[in-house]
Amino acid sequence: MSIKVAVLGAKGRMGKESVKAITAAKDLELVAQIDIGDSLDALLSSGAQVVVDFTHPDAVMGNLEFAIKNGINVVVGTTGFDDAKLAQIKGWLTAQPKVGALIAPNFGLGAVLLMQFAAQASKYFESVEIIELHHPNKVDAPSGTASRTAEMITEARRSVNKEAMPDATATALDGARGALVGDVHVHSVRLRGLVAHQEVILGDLGETLTLRHDSMDRTGFMPGVLLGVRNVVSHPGLTFGLEHFMDLK
Repeated sequence: MSIKVAVLGAKGRMGKESVKAITAAKDLELVAQIDIGDSLDALLSSGAQVVVDFTHPDAVMGNLEFAIKNGINVVVGTTGFDDAKLAQIKGWLTAQPKVGALIAPNFGLGAVLLMQFAAQASKYFESVEIIELHHPNKVDAPSGTASRTAEMITEARRSVNKEAMPDATATALDGARGALVGDVHVHSVRLRGLVAHQEVILGDLGETLTLRHDSMDRTGFMPGVLLGVRNVVSHPGLTFGLEHFMDLK
């Protein structure tokens, strides 16, 4: 039996690609395409089992509240989540224990692997910084992927009692050293011609290691979106990060 899927933000760039990918998948059925100005009631009349949300940080919480309270699983690629918002989502899910919600900072399988590799590698290097590069229409900085990568690196280094990274900077212009996320400096580039790119640069005495992932086209995110749709139904509660649906052990 196919999974019935609705897409929110269906006219946006990621929404359009999601519509194409879901339509082409034999085990999924696209039952609703919703965008700005459309009523969320269409989710109910369509019988959607999963909602894919690629909307805007200002709209996503209202969308999730509606879906979860109506018993619909959610797969979310919209960014801008902090601890307070995640706690609110957990509260909605507590009242709907059969509903699953996947919040994914990145749906690129390569990007997810980069995050895992970077966290592991950071245990063995004295220094690590992140450069994330995106198109100029992106509304948040740092990106959700970069922030999550920095958090994972911070957790990994603290788990092995890694010493603080060396940095003799005494004076700097605002922003010159990037944003500090956890223990990691993150630098954001916004440039026409880019899609989504991230570098993690690790260094120690006598060597450096650079890990980089490049998304050249939004179609590259679709295998991850479909993986999320197929698994969220059987994973009730909040899942943060696509890696939890991947066999990375």
